Amino acid sequence: MKAVLIREFGGPEVLHIGEIETPVPGAGEVLVRVRATALNRADLLQRRGFYPPPKGASEILGLEMAGEVAQVGEGVTSVAVGDRVYALLPGGGYAQYVTVPAGMLMKLPDSLTFAQGAAIPEAFLTAYLNLFSLAKLAPGDTVLVHAGASGVGTSAIQLIRLAGATSIVTAGSSVKLERCLSLGASAGWDYHDGSFVPFVEEQTDGRGADIILDFIGASYFEDNIRALAVDGRLLLIGTMGGTEVQNVNLGTLLARRLQVIGTALRSRSLATKIELSQAFQTFAGDALARGEIAPVIDSVFDWREVQDAHRYMEENKNIGKIVLSIAD
Repeated sequence: MKAVLIREFGGPEVLHIGEIETPVPGAGEVLVRVRATALNRADLLQRRGFYPPPKGASEILGLEMAGEVAQVGEGVTSVAVGDRVYALLPGGGYAQYVTVPAGMLMKLPDSLTFAQGAAIPEAFLTAYLNLFSLAKLAPGDTVLVHAGASGVGTSAIQLIRLAGATSIVTAGSSVKLERCLSLGASAGWDYHDGSFVPFVEEQTDGRGADIILDFIGASYFEDNIRALAVDGRLLLIGTMGGTEVQNVNLGTLLARRLQVIGTALRSRSLATKIELSQAFQTFAGDALARGEIAPVIDSVFDWREVQDAHRYMEENKNIGKIVLSIAD
């Protein structure tokens, strides 16, 4: 089969399509003919050698995919050859075929394209994990979503709306903020205009946000703490703004009963990912099929343009997901 390979760690120019052996599904696994995959920040880091795949996972890039079941392994009865499916992956999505544990597969509704299916798993499951499993989102909560126009951000806005809660967002342009508002965010703040703390105070009548989803890290940490309500939860999903925080006042966390939760999806166990996928399907599967929520796709690249797709993501101009269409 063909797959996107890495000549050596470096920039987008190291990516190329080459030949590699087609994987064979073992007991409990399924071989899927990949029709589309999607880019994630983790792909950019792995390409540069900064984010190795978990032990035993494929070294091929790609943390999600949508496609058709090509072969089922021993003991698999939940899907059949020809079924349209999508799934979260530990790696291997930038290829024509990938093996997936059967429990990870989610049925792709006929109303969704393969490109849409590929844009769902990483973004929506990350948002669901952080909002519901970790932060215990409840109706009436206010959630501050940083990077609101990102794949996870646009997914979070929709899940928050579906749960009967309120989202407010930060993003880097008026165009991105308008897109977030169209998805259900109640208000937005352009981070180029300075600290978001006064904005949060205004939107919450001085109470603060119950939950903050943060991809930025160190450079936002102090303002995140200031922007939280009593009993607030800060979910650290990324560290685009650095990893080291200076002069943290732990007394503030104690006095206001704040929680700071570090989180990652890729390194979680297979059993946890299966449970998460099934919980997400129960909560949002019908809404996806009916079009009440949907992945936001910025652009679709042919996988032969994978270098251009990576460059585009690095420019941080996308609103929603960047998808790769996998050709024969």
